[in-house]
Amino acid sequence: MVTELVLLNKKKQKNKLVYRMETLLNDFSPGLFVVSTILLLALIALMVKFAWKPILNSLEERESGIEDALAAAENARKEMQNLQSDNERLIKEARAERDEMMKDARNITDSMIATAKEDAKEVTASLIEKAQASINQEKQAALAEIKKTVAELSIGIAETVIKKELSNKKDQLALVEGILKDVTLN
Repeated sequence: MVTELVLLNKKKQKNKLVYRMETLLNDFSPGLFVVSTILLLALIALMVKFAWKPILNSLEERESGIEDALAAAENARKEMQNLQSDNERLIKEARAERDEMMKDARNITDSMIATAKEDAKEVTASLIEKAQASINQEKQAALAEIKKTVAELSIGIAETVIKKELSNKKDQLALVEGILKDVTLN
């Protein structure tokens, strides 16, 4: 049933088309056809004479503009690649320079530390020498003081021995030992 309707509809459309064609052929006027053809040819001639060259020129200008734009884009791309490679090279150089500066800084710091250590050793050695010299001076002074004290003690003992006349050696030794026990060294 649906197919019959579709077929029927197609027949109606075909009939309408045939009817239109028949009416067109019936309404055909040879004079109108000739005038329309002459006007069309005149319009084409005017278009060729006045509009064709400007249209072609504008198309050529547009084409050359597009080609120029493509060439400029290609140049920009190449320049961008060159800039990118230059940037990478500059970054590598900057990194190398930074590493060199860091190495130099480390060397300078190590050198400064070594110099400071040497200076500290020299100062320490100088201080130790001065301290030893001071100790030796104090030791010499103490020894001189002890010698002086011993000499004074010896003179005191000798005076005591001489003052007391002792008849024998045994009594003299006992007296010296007694005096030495009484005397205390500081």
